[in-house]
Amino acid sequence: MSVFTTVTMEDLGPFLKRYSIGSLLELKGIAAGITNTNYFVTTTHGRYVLTLFETLAADELPFYVNLMAHLAHHGIAVAAPIANLEDQYVDELNGKPTLLVQCVPGTVVDEPSANQCAEVGEMLAQMHLAARSYKQQMPNPRGPMWWNATAPQLFDLMQADEAEQLRAELALQAEHRFDHLPQGVIHADLFRDNVLLNGDRVGGFIDFYYACNDALVYDLAITLNDWCVTESGDIDQARARSLLQGYQAIRPLSLDEIAAWPLVLRAAALRFWVSRLYDFYKPAAGEMTYAKDPGHFQRVISAHAKRQDFCL
Repeated sequence: MSVFTTVTMEDLGPFLKRYSIGSLLELKGIAAGITNTNYFVTTTHGRYVLTLFETLAADELPFYVNLMAHLAHHGIAVAAPIANLEDQYVDELNGKPTLLVQCVPGTVVDEPSANQCAEVGEMLAQMHLAARSYKQQMPNPRGPMWWNATAPQLFDLMQADEAEQLRAELALQAEHRFDHLPQGVIHADLFRDNVLLNGDRVGGFIDFYYACNDALVYDLAITLNDWCVTESGDIDQARARSLLQGYQAIRPLSLDEIAAWPLVLRAAALRFWVSRLYDFYKPAAGEMTYAKDPGHFQRVISAHAKRQDFCL
């Protein structure tokens, strides 16, 4: 982990008395995550995940936590939050805002099959439909306004040709807006490491802390750009077609969404190119540089720009 708050069995015992989930049997740190501390907690009632938030304050959490509860209530495969005896989801432990969630079945799959991509696409569409009745709103904090404010801080740190490509992509995206497309609550970070698969079935979507309101097809593009794209940045057609077929079996794309799809794919790649460049060149104090290649999404944009067939 890049940041870590130590929790001991002695710390957790009194904390769990504020919940109705039994007595503590085992506590084990989870060696994953970029900004939060996570533990597996096993009690006499079952297995849970304990998250301590290292950057988000308690008053910033209700949108995300209530969304997870809402989706779980509607049967979506997510890690459902557990309320304490005072009916609060967000608690505090060792000075940090804290959340307990159900431990969902499955593991992260690094090399997904076409069938697994289809299941992810279907569950994503179901999530979009279930979230239509969620009343809270969260503007996308990493949309075009953020891209255009952040990228100029990076130009002088980049290779000249890469900086020029980034400027050109920002200019292209500035000519287009996606506000006319169907909007709703999106996950906004549904990469492979944020989905647990139980065989070919989705065990659960996790890590909703970038969720926000935006174009639904943008969420689909973010997902495809990770699940169905090779290291070279090109689309794996078999996986992409399966993901899109799974999604559209539940929520068919509109004609406007289909027309916008090539540019939305590039917008989704641009968002993560900028964020990974920022993490690489300007890592936050006390955090490690993002381990993945910051140029990956540059290659994704380049590959999308050359394509004529986008699997729709």
